[in-house]
Amino acid sequence: MVKSAIGAREVLGDDKIAKVSIVGVGMRNHAGIAGKMFKALAGENINIQMISTSEIKISVIVDDKYMELAVRTLHQAFELDKAPETA
Repeated sequence: MVKSAIGAREVLGDDKIAKVSIVGVGMRNHAGIAGKMFKALAGENINIQMISTSEIKISVIVDDKYMELAVRTLHQAFELDKAPETA
């Protein structure tokens, strides 16, 4: 067990969280994507418990009761709820 191997007093877990991510290759070239994400979630009073990033993805951990609201909020913030423009 990891607990005894590292000398920890206890190991705690939380199964009432959700991971919400935004993904896109173009994120690497567009400044402000993370800030836009965090501002949108803050605007709905959604507390971010943890943040993880890579070149093409930003993930946040939120309370699971806010998962659907977080996804809808990000869809609106990044205008994914609109029909794509045709050329």
